[in-house]
Amino acid sequence: MSTRHFNLERWILVATLVTLHSLARAEQRHPTSGLVLSVDRARHTIVVSCNAIPNFMDAMVMPFSVPDAKSLDPLKEGSLIDFTLVIVKGASHVEDIRVRLYDSAEREPAKARRLKNLEEALRGPVHRLGIGQAVPDFALTDQVGRPFHFRELAGKVIALNFVYTRCALPEYCFRSTNNFGVLQKKYQKRLGKDLVLLTITFDPIHDQPGVLNDYAKTWKADPETWHFLSGPAGDVQHVCDLFGVNYVPDEGLFVHNLHTAVIDRDGKMVANLEGNDFTAQQFADLVGTVLDRK
Repeated sequence: MSTRHFNLERWILVATLVTLHSLARAEQRHPTSGLVLSVDRARHTIVVSCNAIPNFMDAMVMPFSVPDAKSLDPLKEGSLIDFTLVIVKGASHVEDIRVRLYDSAEREPAKARRLKNLEEALRGPVHRLGIGQAVPDFALTDQVGRPFHFRELAGKVIALNFVYTRCALPEYCFRSTNNFGVLQKKYQKRLGKDLVLLTITFDPIHDQPGVLNDYAKTWKADPETWHFLSGPAGDVQHVCDLFGVNYVPDEGLFVHNLHTAVIDRDGKMVANLEGNDFTAQQFADLVGTVLDRK
């Protein structure tokens, strides 16, 4: 091989590497995920509580441009999404948006998929609230034995979850309630005045007020601002149906799904998150977005 030919090949290699490096610098692509806080279809933007991107960005709330308007169609407040953050020529946008679907219960996906079908076979179709619909009044009993009426919370933002105290897996009911413990600390000054927390058991036979009161003490919950609720099985079932909570007995415990909802000051459901694939901070960001609305 001649020196001239060798130098030409080396030049081509160097030029190719320089070009690739320039392209890499010109466009950065970062796969990531997060919780949607708001969707502005008119402006083609979303606000997301993002997970951290290693060596690039800490976890934070960020607004993003979405050039592909059709990508916004399935999105709503509370959607868990995977997406790609693209940075090119000093501007950023997101692509490849995929809504993350939750299909698991107590680590047994097959049982989770059967939950809804099994319940409908046993009880027939049930009415589930949609986003933007008003939550009807319901009456239960709180952890200190007092009657509770949902209508009395009019004008306040409400965060609501469903658990049972005997749940053995720490990443399920305990984690869901621990997320509310984070809310209690973060929004301490607004609790009772602007925000109320509701934790409803779907195991009312076992989770009587005294049991719920002991459970609530884990988070030093103030019964004036964080209500742990139980009641007659039929009344509890009705509320669970409204929010899409499915549960069936299984060897003394329950196979169940997870739902965490946010309700605005007008009593309308803003978000109904299924699963537990979000962080406490992301859920707090979502609640904060609703609290800050005028």
